[in-house]
Amino acid sequence: MCLAIPARITELKDDHMATVDILGVTRDISLDLTPQAGVGNFVLVHAGFAIEVVDEQYAQETIDLIKQFPELAMDDVPQAAPQGASAPSLGGGGSLGSLGL
Repeated sequence: MCLAIPARITELKDDHMATVDILGVTRDISLDLTPQAGVGNFVLVHAGFAIEVVDEQYAQETIDLIKQFPELAMDDVPQAAPQGASAPSLGGGGSLGSLGL
């Protein structure tokens, strides 16, 4: 199953790139499909691309649903890393990693 995950844009970069935060994990994504997105906006991210700008309420509702049904996302939703551990990898695999997050 492929998911598009809501993320908040925290920084705009060159070449239509941005840094986003999803549940405390940051990742660089492309804004090629959503050039109107800016810092503070929520976007749906799939395969490393922001595919749609969404409002904060929609983003939060979606994140809440993902948290309620972790079996749908399996290891897609990053968990808080134990103190001293590195942040979870979001690359590779067939889940959030496949989203390019």
